[in-house]
Amino acid sequence: MRTLILSLAAAAIVLSTTEAQTPMPIIVPAMTPATAKSPAAAAVTTASAQTTLKALQAMKAANDEILKQQEATLQKLDEIEKAANEIRIYTKRG
Repeated sequence: MRTLILSLAAAAIVLSTTEAQTPMPIIVPAMTPATAKSPAAAAVTTASAQTTLKALQAMKAANDEILKQQEATLQKLDEIEKAANEIRIYTKRG
């Protein structure tokens, strides 16, 4: 009899603690239509794009100049290396 009462009490405790809760609902906001840009905003964007284009062209010109300088430096280094190799050859012969 004692075991029956203890098992019923244990079952009651287990059932009372395992009562399921409903999950929180997921709320998704409605999709709003895109707003149309005004002509003034388009003009600002065009002016901004032109300014950006001019800045990029200036950067390209500067990079081209740097590349020319680097090419000239590489040619000088190649000439120096050839001269050093010739000196090594002449010193081994002598």
